[in-house]
Amino acid sequence: MAITWRAVALTAVGAVAVLLLPVPGTVLVWAVLSVLLCVGDALLAASPRAVAIRRDPAGSVRLHEPARSRLTLTHTGARRLRGVVRDAWQPSAHAERNRHQVDLPPGESRRLETPLRPSRRGDLHADRVTVRTLGPLGLAARQASFDVPGTLRVLPEFASRRHLPSRLARLREMDGRAAVQVRGQGTEFDSLREYVIGDDVRSIDWRASARRSDVVVRTWRPERDRRVLIVVDTSRTSAARTGEEPRLDTSVEAALLLAALASRAGDRVELLAYDRTVRARVAGASGPRLMPAIADALAGVEPSLVEADWPGVVAQVQERLSQRALVVLLSALEPSAVEQGLLSVVDRLASRHQVVLASVRDPEVERLRTGREDVAALFDAAAAERTELERSAVAVRLRSHGVEVVDALPDDLAPRLADTYLALKAAGRL
Repeated sequence: MAITWRAVALTAVGAVAVLLLPVPGTVLVWAVLSVLLCVGDALLAASPRAVAIRRDPAGSVRLHEPARSRLTLTHTGARRLRGVVRDAWQPSAHAERNRHQVDLPPGESRRLETPLRPSRRGDLHADRVTVRTLGPLGLAARQASFDVPGTLRVLPEFASRRHLPSRLARLREMDGRAAVQVRGQGTEFDSLREYVIGDDVRSIDWRASARRSDVVVRTWRPERDRRVLIVVDTSRTSAARTGEEPRLDTSVEAALLLAALASRAGDRVELLAYDRTVRARVAGASGPRLMPAIADALAGVEPSLVEADWPGVVAQVQERLSQRALVVLLSALEPSAVEQGLLSVVDRLASRHQVVLASVRDPEVERLRTGREDVAALFDAAAAERTELERSAVAVRLRSHGVEVVDALPDDLAPRLADTYLALKAAGRL
């Protein structure tokens, strides 16, 4: 039995009456009367266990987008049910308006909706559903909690999709659907068209021009059906926060944009999330099935506080790729981690594949580099500058092994990686 605010108010009124009318025995009489009223009110309340609760599947939603939790209550008791129902979720679901007033006659059902706005990726789970029924006077209540399982799948936000239209426009230019044409060792013949001023004279097809009695040029497009393997590092370095989110979340955004762009370019995209074991894998999906599969696979991936197993990464790549491909490593450009791990195996990757390392920079380090306010800020700036020099030195060593390095701030990593992919494709290096 639970006491409501009305019972507290009734007790307060009695206390005031006792003070104003100091009659012997008044306190005892009032206390007994209050207890009897509360007990009687609780006995007349509908049983909270006489309720059948069903939860609709919550499905999935993108991060920071609104969702709803739906419950259906069916009153199976004999007394009218008046009270409150609380649909509890874990804190990151932000179920703030989750208490619902209900008034159910016997045998009737009611549908309740709780708005959710998740603030983190992964599977969010519902907590218990609590039913509190009030008596006719509202002085006391009966309460019971029920396990009604529910899961909301929160997919990555994919905020970087705003960069996709501009990159697709550049892709159409490269693909011969606009005026710009490219020619490289990795391009293939597309078609013939009439010569226009500004075309490279080396592209003129003299035999076709002689047959047509007009000057025509050959157009070229980047080869399609290339293999692109995106490796997301989920080791301890991915747990570091860069700005307001972990490094892993920035890597996820970059992976989604690159996958969307590469699939539209006609390449075959695979994804691997790895630290010392496979955390997620997407292979064999294409067309409209690719992006939902990658988003679903990356939704539940979290950083693991272990060192990355780079020989294991190489083994995974060799197992999946038998021909030359683009291997994108979304990892940290940390000097100690790279020197002790990636540098020892990078030649095995770069000798067979085009390798790109994409890493996010810490904006706090960038801020410290510009500090000159006082002596403490000056020392912080010196330390930040030293950190930057060490990162640059590691990047130079990786480039000497044939690795393309993309090092950018959180908001710039995804578009910079997409630009690198387009540049490699235009140059015929895939």
